[in-house]
Amino acid sequence: MNIEKKRYIIFLYSLFLMNFVIFVIFTGENEMEILKQRILKDGVVKEGNVLKVDKFLNHQMDVKLFNDIGEEFARRFAGLGVNKILTIEASGIGIACIAAQHFNNCPIIFAKKTLSQNLDGQMYITQVKSYTKGVTYDVMVSKKYLGKGDKVLIIDDFLANGCALMGLIHIVEQSGADLVGAGIVIEKGFQVGGQTIRDMGIKLESLAIIDSMDDGKIVFRD
Repeated sequence: MNIEKKRYIIFLYSLFLMNFVIFVIFTGENEMEILKQRILKDGVVKEGNVLKVDKFLNHQMDVKLFNDIGEEFARRFAGLGVNKILTIEASGIGIACIAAQHFNNCPIIFAKKTLSQNLDGQMYITQVKSYTKGVTYDVMVSKKYLGKGDKVLIIDDFLANGCALMGLIHIVEQSGADLVGAGIVIEKGFQVGGQTIRDMGIKLESLAIIDSMDDGKIVFRD
């Protein structure tokens, strides 16, 4: 093969890589815009900086949107060897189940808030405070399903003060599993949770970050 032909092949390969990177970046940004527009369309800001998104996220669920969210999480955590997804009942379960299909259909574990007859054996247990409900409760995961050798991605619908996410991180630490990172659908960027998690050195990917909701107007971070 002569030098000119080699150069031409290298040029074509470089062009392909450049276009592929542009496509991936554009696709990710487009999916985020879809989510943001849905929040603006169907989200309702309530007193106390409470954002209701029950029309599509955590009561009635938009499966097509969940699939887009799962694809985006898979893009952001690609190549990290995720083999289990951890979430907390109840709102994170639907999102995690759809997302798992983009991580080779890996198992989903959800931390339970109440002890039931379905739970037996030894548990990882931590406490989580709910600011919206004003209560602190135990959350637990069976030791049968999480342990050393697991590469865990945490997924949840919201991040505000970070209490639920910190609880899940504590459970992963107890288990000896490796925490790959945390994927959040909506982060309230004006509250401390996101910065606290990032300061811990954890890979945190929030698909939509809201910087303010003053006077009912939602403003996203660029």
